Amino acid sequence: MSKSRVVVYSTRYCGYCHRAEALLRREGIAFKTIDVTDDVRARAELIERANGRRTVPVIFIDDEPIGGYQELAALVHAGDLKHISAAA
Repeated sequence: MSKSRVVVYSTRYCGYCHRAEALLRREGIAFKTIDVTDDVRARAELIERANGRRTVPVIFIDDEPIGGYQELAALVHAGDLKHISAAA
């Protein structure tokens, strides 16, 4: 769907969305943000891609949903995303 390896579905007012994006920037991981705040189509795409999940952030890595900020932080802490930051 997206050419970016990491995609973050977010809203403008979501604190965890901002934290996830800041963490990705700190780690040097390129990502694309899809803002679903007022975008009905993007929200519907999120729900479909995330198997019904409606909350944000939802983070996709290589088109697979990994969860939200906490799951992302755990992957970073474990060093599981080093291959992505090295490729960026």
